[in-house]
Amino acid sequence: MSQPLWSQSATTLARMIHEREVSSREVVEAHLERIEAVNSQVNAVTVVLAESALAAADAADRTAPRGAFHGVPFSIKENIDCVGSATTQGLPALKDAIPSVDGPTVERMKAAGAIPLARTNLPEMGLRIDTENPLRGRTYNPWNPAVAVGGSSGGEGAALATGMSPLGLGNDIGGSLRNPAFCCGITSIKATPGRIPWALSLVPAEQTIAYGLMISEGPMARTVADVKAAYDVLVGWHPRDPFSVSAALEGPPVKAKRVALVTEVPGATLPAPFVVAIERAGDILKQAGWEVSYAPPPELERVHEVWAHLLMGDVLPSAPMLEAVMSPEAAAMLHQLGERYPASAMPPDVIHRERYRLSQRWSAFFQDWPLVIGPGWTDWPFPIGSDLDPATGIDTTLNRLRFVTPGNLLGLPAMPVPLGVEQGLPVAVQLYADRWREDLCFEAAGLLEGAVGTFTPIAPQGRT
Repeated sequence: MSQPLWSQSATTLARMIHEREVSSREVVEAHLERIEAVNSQVNAVTVVLAESALAAADAADRTAPRGAFHGVPFSIKENIDCVGSATTQGLPALKDAIPSVDGPTVERMKAAGAIPLARTNLPEMGLRIDTENPLRGRTYNPWNPAVAVGGSSGGEGAALATGMSPLGLGNDIGGSLRNPAFCCGITSIKATPGRIPWALSLVPAEQTIAYGLMISEGPMARTVADVKAAYDVLVGWHPRDPFSVSAALEGPPVKAKRVALVTEVPGATLPAPFVVAIERAGDILKQAGWEVSYAPPPELERVHEVWAHLLMGDVLPSAPMLEAVMSPEAAAMLHQLGERYPASAMPPDVIHRERYRLSQRWSAFFQDWPLVIGPGWTDWPFPIGSDLDPATGIDTTLNRLRFVTPGNLLGLPAMPVPLGVEQGLPVAVQLYADRWREDLCFEAAGLLEGAVGTFTPIAPQGRT
């Protein structure tokens, strides 16, 4: 074999196991060895499930293939329930919080034959766009350890980018599937809320308003094909998530294959390589028959503002409880956000009326432009820790998310796709389509990846 097993895609590994080219045990062992070799450089994997993974691999090798990922290992963010491993949320207070049942996404991956391999890191309660906590420490960007790895699924991003896992599970209420993908050079899908079920077994298990409206569970991987294969496994109604649905995976043909390029975002100046990548994506789709033009989606600044108020409307009432278990730095960040977005500035009825109005405007926009391509973050990954700077940290975070938050507030499918490497860091674009039109994102993402290839796995850059 010319390439090591840990460098192969999840779908390639599934095929190889199915055709008996390799055993599941060989695949799991290869990834365990890779974790042993490189995790100390990035601190992405928090718990290695070696014993149970090897036992499951041996069982898989004794049985006929029973699903799309039979015998393939996968990793799981530490805010998703996986029986036998704590759902820590990155908090020392939850280091022993063992769930009684798997989360729906873990349950479905297991049912497809996949094997839990490891747990991965996240920031405290998933409330930063970098990954660090007092329980597990900092996860480092494998491309450059001096800059952010992204969050909140940053452990997954780094584990996938370095070949420690072929496929991972994360979630997204403010870019948490996409931010690490931008920073680490991988891909993911933030699906329409309800498309992929979400549930916790630990208290508090109930969904708050913002989470019920905006959160999306989803897969992360190095290739579009892997993300699509996992998405197909994960979608559909689940009895533990009453807002989940089983909806058609393919929409009707669009009136015209038209894509809007977004190279200007209010309140931000995109770095030149980001603009080049967006325009290159447009050229690739134009060669594939799409009509391409520059067209800004409606009211980006207002979308960003309403998203922040909706999210903080959930977080702020819980702030005293959170501050009791979070680090002082993270608690101070929450306090600053509360001052920036007080409840008195936008009452709940205004938030929900605005969300509805803005959703209507964007839906009308998608009738003319079924696909939108713009930046992921609006600037490069920031120096580690600078998102907690008392003077500038809030703006460091919020300014980068100006083109990320529409996906959450408006419930849109969104997909990051790496287009190249500049200044030693990956550069990606972000695809948006209307609600329930993930199929358009996958179609375009496949074309882009087919033209430029993939950029991971990589050997992590050493820390000094």
